[in-house]
Amino acid sequence: METHFKIYVYQEGEEPLVHSGPCKDIYAIEGRFIQELQGRNPFLTSDPEKAHAFFLPFSVAHMVSYLYSDNSKDMSPLKRVVRDYIDVVNLKYPYWNRSGGADHFMLTCHDWGPHVSRAHQDLSTNVIRVLCNANVSEGYIPYKDASLPEINLIGGHIPTELGGPSGPERQFLAFFAGGDHGPVRPVLFEFWKEKDSDVRVFQSLPPGVSYQDYMKKSKFCLCPGGYEVNSPRIVEAIYNDCVPVIIADSFVLPFSDILDWSTFSIHVLEKDIPSLKIILESVSMEKYLRMQDRVRQVQRHFLLNQPPKRYDVFHMILHSVWLRRLNILIRDY
Repeated sequence: METHFKIYVYQEGEEPLVHSGPCKDIYAIEGRFIQELQGRNPFLTSDPEKAHAFFLPFSVAHMVSYLYSDNSKDMSPLKRVVRDYIDVVNLKYPYWNRSGGADHFMLTCHDWGPHVSRAHQDLSTNVIRVLCNANVSEGYIPYKDASLPEINLIGGHIPTELGGPSGPERQFLAFFAGGDHGPVRPVLFEFWKEKDSDVRVFQSLPPGVSYQDYMKKSKFCLCPGGYEVNSPRIVEAIYNDCVPVIIADSFVLPFSDILDWSTFSIHVLEKDIPSLKIILESVSMEKYLRMQDRVRQVQRHFLLNQPPKRYDVFHMILHSVWLRRLNILIRDY
């Protein structure tokens, strides 16, 4: 991939809706990726005839910030921008028509990405959609689309203290703290909120308690879906050498084409939340230490370096796009 894969980025459009995106906090990966494909990245080509894939550089997160009226539930302004953008590149270039958009890709970490992609039929059915909201129950297509990890860069920076103690040195069996929203968390709170000294589940942390310290003191970090299936807690757990526990039935995990998540995470079905402690206690310390070691090994694949480094999240995203592009035969007419 590194020697052959070339991407053409359409130059049409203006900031902040195109060629720009948020570079810190919950949607940071969206802006950082768009940013990396604006400069002298070795994967870029200025000649579309040499490109294997074409990037649509609009930011759904910025569209929401600049175009959406709070509480209106009206996504039509966002969809209009996307539809107009595709119409422009469709009329100006031959590449969209020759494949129906199948050799094009978009990337967004906003929950509304899948909904906005329905602005254009080819965008939802043909284009490679790189999405944080990789929910098969909402139209995510695993062989065509790619799952994107949600990385919360507080202040725009990766935490400086990566890693954490080994399993025997961790005080708690499991930990979660977060808001009560979405379909999964109310069930988690019903059974586990502040009810067990070893399964530490909070809606709000007690005063003076550090979220990151709790992750480093816990063997397992619970990662239930929120409003949507993905959660930044998965990457936060990996950063802190805490084995992630995925609780989101319809979620396709990031980079699962090449990463075997069963070796470094636990998947608990939503219906099994009442048995959460039994499931986690059944993991022997020997197995846990193997899983924790794998967490440390995969950590580099979830680092958002600037500039990018081999095998980091930027390269993993491009590899996911590359794999899907290999499935597409483009005929010249």
